[in-house]
Amino acid sequence: MAGLPLATAEVCDANSHLIISGELRALQPIFRMYGRRKVFAGPVVTLKVFEDNVLVREFLEEKGQGRVLVVDGGGSLRCAILGGNLAQLAQNNGWAGIVVNACIRDVDEIDGCDIGVRALGSHPMKSNKKGMGEKHVPVAIAGTRVCDGEWLYADADGILVSRTELIV
Repeated sequence: MAGLPLATAEVCDANSHLIISGELRALQPIFRMYGRRKVFAGPVVTLKVFEDNVLVREFLEEKGQGRVLVVDGGGSLRCAILGGNLAQLAQNNGWAGIVVNACIRDVDEIDGCDIGVRALGSHPMKSNKKGMGEKHVPVAIAGTRVCDGEWLYADADGILVSRTELIV
């Protein structure tokens, strides 16, 4: 993993050829920032679920090794699929960040964790616990296709996804 996450604006300025070719993409600016880590980057692990967080927990119980979990929660605003306990688990297991195309809860707890979290918003209701979903599949979130093994870079300016690790 890169020693220090790259500034997304600088990455875009230095890599216009990758933007034109589609190798570097920006997610639409629909996510709110949570967690103490406002800047994070790492290789992507993808997950597709809907109003169910059993598989989210399964992933976060693994050693993160600086990876970023990208969860396509179908854009649901009806419940939270990530809470304080899972964010603490992610922090303790070495995940760099989590991007959730759905809601989270326990915002104060998550904001106390040394991890970067992006989500559509917060919702007090918990999710289902059926274990339904798909691991390591391409997901489409915020107008962008994100695949397992790609690299994600997030800071206050936005979120970028690249087919390969970038160096500026």
